[in-house]
Amino acid sequence: MTTKTKSRTPSRKKTGGPSTTSQRDEAKSFVSQFRGTAPYINAHRGKTFIITFSGEMVMHGDDSAWEQRLHDLINDIALLNSLGIRLVLVHGARPQIEQRLQEFDIESEIINGLRVTSDEALLCAKEAVGNIRIDLEGKLSTGLPNSPMSGADIRVASGNFVTARPLGVREGVDYQHTGEVRRIDAAAIEQLLDRGFIVLLSPVGTSPTGEIFNLSSEDVATSASIQLDADKMLSLIDEPGLLDSNNRLIRELTPDEAEAILSSSRELPEQTARNLISAIHACREGLPRAHIINGEESGALLQELFTRDGVGTMVSSDLYEDIRPATIEDVGGIIELIHPLEEDGILVPRSRELLEIEIGHYTVMERDGTIIGVVAIYPDRRQKMAEVASLAIHPEYQNRGCGELLLEHLGRQLMSGDWGEIERLFVLSTRASHWFQEQGYLPAKLADLPIKRQALYNYKRKSKVFIRVLNNTNASGQR
Repeated sequence: MTTKTKSRTPSRKKTGGPSTTSQRDEAKSFVSQFRGTAPYINAHRGKTFIITFSGEMVMHGDDSAWEQRLHDLINDIALLNSLGIRLVLVHGARPQIEQRLQEFDIESEIINGLRVTSDEALLCAKEAVGNIRIDLEGKLSTGLPNSPMSGADIRVASGNFVTARPLGVREGVDYQHTGEVRRIDAAAIEQLLDRGFIVLLSPVGTSPTGEIFNLSSEDVATSASIQLDADKMLSLIDEPGLLDSNNRLIRELTPDEAEAILSSSRELPEQTARNLISAIHACREGLPRAHIINGEESGALLQELFTRDGVGTMVSSDLYEDIRPATIEDVGGIIELIHPLEEDGILVPRSRELLEIEIGHYTVMERDGTIIGVVAIYPDRRQKMAEVASLAIHPEYQNRGCGELLLEHLGRQLMSGDWGEIERLFVLSTRASHWFQEQGYLPAKLADLPIKRQALYNYKRKSKVFIRVLNNTNASGQR
């Protein structure tokens, strides 16, 4: 008897004529984009990501668009798992709990964003959370042929990883069975992640005495991010994201800037505000980056992780918070930083007077009151190009990614339109050619530069020219 085995590789079509020009262009676009993801695939492999999503995203309904959104999310999670990313998923359950409460005609208040969980409400919460957990485990176990999850062989682990304590009485409100995270069983979760499991955490926790508490998913995700020493926390919300006063997406923030928005008179959507508070707290406790993403956009999770600019808002606790526009008070620190490079012939000498005049073109990186990095940008709006100049990093901070962070910060400024419509960056370098090429700059000719800049070219220095297109996904920086 012969046993047949199914191939895990999807079969190819055996019919069809020669490819059209449109198909060839589409193929080239795919290859270019796929190659562009390589730096991010390498950077994310082996990292620990906490992905949290609301109960609305896993709500049962008759809406085909909703079904497709959940289907896409599960497939994207499976893809991240296949790329070697260690995943901890945290789901919400608020609408499901609300639905069960209504079915049994049980009243339950939400005060300061937290539900007052009575005995009856706790029963509804346990039932709702249990159903969601089972549904998610089932969907993550799907492996139908010719589907994105074919052959994924995903293993999901859930359990009593969250130890909780009662929230108690606050501002005169007894929250009863509502609790807060006391501890995450990080050791057990780490063992499962090491074995290739996806760990699923629900918004409930147990106490050492066996009590069960209803928790907020934001609290669970934030605590997991901190106690697991995660690399990222990605929050998928059912709102457009964090927008500025002109309804434009805010792409990056420091914890201080995020807190200033919360403290301002602006009224943020509830879900956005809750997740922004979580991001601030997690980053201040050591999480490098927290992302808030519009979960209603298909593929938003992948776009945030595998493109340079992403599609969400990033709260970052790393050197971003030390990068700012230079002021006249910084001239002395800039001179101290660039003078040795000018003496070595690496940078073109600039006088104090010229620096003071052009200080508006400079960006500095500051650490503990000391300028440790500087870069300048000179835009040519007519040619839609901008020159990157005077890039210098303090010797004690070299080879630590500071230069990459400065370039990424400049790129984001240019993409946001702060310097007008700029499509390409260029740099002239005598000794850092390889480094700039590693950041996505390609060799170019003097004739490729704006006419005015060509006229200023110093033939004695013989600087090499490099150009980078701003929307190149191979650009430096990671989301």
